[in-house]
Amino acid sequence: MLVPDPKAVRGLLTRYASLRIAQSERDRPATARELDDVSYTLCVMMGTTDVGEAVARADALLPAAGRTEPEGESGLPLAG
Repeated sequence: MLVPDPKAVRGLLTRYASLRIAQSERDRPATARELDDVSYTLCVMMGTTDVGEAVARADALLPAAGRTEPEGESGLPLAG
């Protein structure tokens, strides 16, 4: 299974949250369309058709991606 780039996921989550806030403050067709686009992209990236599930998977991915330590060229952990 392919794992999405954490930077891309983080960017989509940020954009999704910003659009949700903007849409809740003022209902605008352009914002709604952009929110739909970001929601769709997030779902595709996270391998689901439900945006709630996509957000949950993205939230689970980001802390796991942050815990990985750099590895040497051999793939073995670097000596500390």
